[in-house]
Amino acid sequence: MHKIKLTHIGGSIALILPEEVLARLKLEQGDAVFLTEIRDGYAITPYDAELDEQLRAGHEIMFQYRDIFLELAE
Repeated sequence: MHKIKLTHIGGSIALILPEEVLARLKLEQGDAVFLTEIRDGYAITPYDAELDEQLRAGHEIMFQYRDIFLELAE
C-alpha cells in the first residue's frame, strides 16, 4: 500500500504517483488512467472498462457474421 499526498499544482490538485507504481502500471506522462468506484473506495487503473465492453461487442459481431466478413475479405 502506498500513502500519497495530494499536491497543489497551478489551479489544480494533483495526485503524484511514485515511479515504482508507474512502472508496475506501465504508465508514462500523458497516459490516461481511470478512477473506478469499488466496494471499499476507489481504484486507479489504466484499464478502460468501457473500451473493453466495446471491443467485446465488436468481437461478438465479427463472430456472428464471420462468414460474411470472410466473403468480403476475398
